[in-house]
Amino acid sequence: MANIGQFQQQRQSTILSPQQIQMIKLLELPAVQLEQRVKQEIEENPVLEDEPTLEERDEEVEPKEISVEEYLKEDDTPQYKLRTNNYSKDDVQRSVPIAGGRSLQEFLVGQLGFRDLDKRRRTIAEYIIGSLDEDGYLRRDMLSLSDDLAFTLGIEVSEQELEELLSVVQELEPAGIGARNLQECLVLQMGQMPMDSSARRLAFKIINTYFEEFSKKHYEKLIARLGVSEDEFRDAIAEIKRLSPKPGNLYVDAASDTIPYIIPDFLLDYNDGEFDLTLNNSSIPEVKVNKRYVEMIREMAREGGNTDREAMQFVKSKLDSAKWFISAIKQRHDTLMRTMTEMLDYQREYFKDGDKSKLRPMILKDIADRTGLDVSTISRVVNSKYVQTHFGILSLKQLFSEAMQTDDGTEVSSYEIKQILEECIEAEDKRKPLTDETLMEILNDKGYHIARRTVAKYREMLGIPVARLRKQI
Repeated sequence: MANIGQFQQQRQSTILSPQQIQMIKLLELPAVQLEQRVKQEIEENPVLEDEPTLEERDEEVEPKEISVEEYLKEDDTPQYKLRTNNYSKDDVQRSVPIAGGRSLQEFLVGQLGFRDLDKRRRTIAEYIIGSLDEDGYLRRDMLSLSDDLAFTLGIEVSEQELEELLSVVQELEPAGIGARNLQECLVLQMGQMPMDSSARRLAFKIINTYFEEFSKKHYEKLIARLGVSEDEFRDAIAEIKRLSPKPGNLYVDAASDTIPYIIPDFLLDYNDGEFDLTLNNSSIPEVKVNKRYVEMIREMAREGGNTDREAMQFVKSKLDSAKWFISAIKQRHDTLMRTMTEMLDYQREYFKDGDKSKLRPMILKDIADRTGLDVSTISRVVNSKYVQTHFGILSLKQLFSEAMQTDDGTEVSSYEIKQILEECIEAEDKRKPLTDETLMEILNDKGYHIARRTVAKYREMLGIPVARLRKQI
């Protein structure tokens, strides 16, 4: 039997302090989330306060005393003086989202009121609507819906009745809602259109009868089977392309503002051959320690034993937390500027005009070596951060790329390879699109030694489908 005893063991381990953890978390946040985080800290820590801007300080003047007689005077101010222009050309126009918009489900339920349904069937139809995905598809089978209705609402319903009520839902707007697959979605949309042209009738026949061949782009086979000309077939395809594969996206509520926007973390100007790089801190509140709490600690320290220890400990802990938070914010700003400055210096030629062919191969380690920071720190700086330049807003991740060696031994960025791929595919004959094998041979002839699987990888990164799916008539 093994002896049980005490023994000592020496080992090294890295333990992060609370301040370091806080710094790491703040470093990962983009500008929008940092603004929310600072406001949250101001609410939670009474010692922190929002430092007023220069404009707010100018407004903080002593109110002028006004006598009662002045209030009672008849107001003879001219009408044009009652309106003031409080805006200038430099003001940033921000969109104000209006709450209270209706969701797609609420819009569909509202339409059910115009249908002749009793209370039970209306409840089932509303349950079907509630089971739709954001894109408007019903991706649950009838048996599962029947079981859920029995368990949750106590309503026994057959699959046949569910099918009937699903047909009612599918008649609602936008067209194609409630479909269970893409083919049914397109058929529903075509079914609500007037078949007043041969192109529409042919399009309906293609998606209703020959959808598999159409989805695989076997166009020659379809033309032969349908017995139509290429022009007639091309017109039918044009009708199909007008349909929406996601009917839920067809519903737009005018009362909601769903347009996504990006707030850049860096602002980069280029004038007369000189760069001006700044952090975008316009929306981030400037915080400082409230002096009243500092004086409170000093008074408690002077009073000594007469003061409440718990109160003093509470105020002291909040003061320390506030100082750590302010220090972490400053350290974040310094790290971001330090990293972006080195990236700007590394990619100086690219930032002059935004030509991707001038992007130098760059990896995280290159910037880590130049800044003296760890690779993980550079990764946190780059993640979800954007820079606004004179040629557009860029994600910092776009500036990093792998190196590729050409025949003459020079290193080029993978962006240069992608740009050549885009140009080749854009100029290809759409009747006979270039395969990955052919694209590889073109690149090899240009001096870029690249494998077919790498071509496929870059093509997928560019969002370009395979040759078969790029085929057109």
